[in-house]
Amino acid sequence: MSRYRMSDGTIVDTDNASKEFCEDTAWDGRNMISCVTGSQWAHQTLYRSRKGRYYVEHTSQWEGTRPSAEWVSNEEALRWLLVNNYDKTIPEELRPLLEDVTE
Repeated sequence: MSRYRMSDGTIVDTDNASKEFCEDTAWDGRNMISCVTGSQWAHQTLYRSRKGRYYVEHTSQWEGTRPSAEWVSNEEALRWLLVNNYDKTIPEELRPLLEDVTE
């Protein structure tokens, strides 16, 4: 469980999220690298809040860094999902945006 105060003052709790999407990783020959951050140290998780808004949790393995979260638009959430290979399991409410964010 993690709680964050968002830029608009809303408090989100990852335990209350209606959906969680974990980042995909790829082996670079030495380390597992996040597909979305391009780093072995920086990570992201996408959540859909219980009210249907999307936010990204940023975490890191670097000592001294603090986790954070930020609201993202539906378009940004869809891009995040596509980069992380969720193309077969895109939520229904985001499907109409596919034409706008892909080429």
